[in-house]
Amino acid sequence: EHMPYVTSVERIGIRKGIEQATREGLQHQRHMLTRQVQRRFGADVAKDGGPLLARIVDPQRLDDLTDVVLDSPDGEAWLTALRQAAD
Repeated sequence: EHMPYVTSVERIGIRKGIEQATREGLQHQRHMLTRQVQRRFGADVAKDGGPLLARIVDPQRLDDLTDVVLDSPDGEAWLTALRQAAD
């Protein structure tokens, strides 16, 4: 099977596109987690968790935190779990 030639400029463009899509996906996950936390524990807890969420760059870790929001008995437990995930 014949593979088309991809120039170095095209490769850079493809890589940048993938990186941007990844950043946007992470931002979407963080936004959804923040909305869930705000509904469950209030705006103050969501605000306190924002900088910690911003430090997490692993999509799987953010996905796992979705369960933690549901399992946490209160906002302090959520923030404790979030601190551990962000370290």
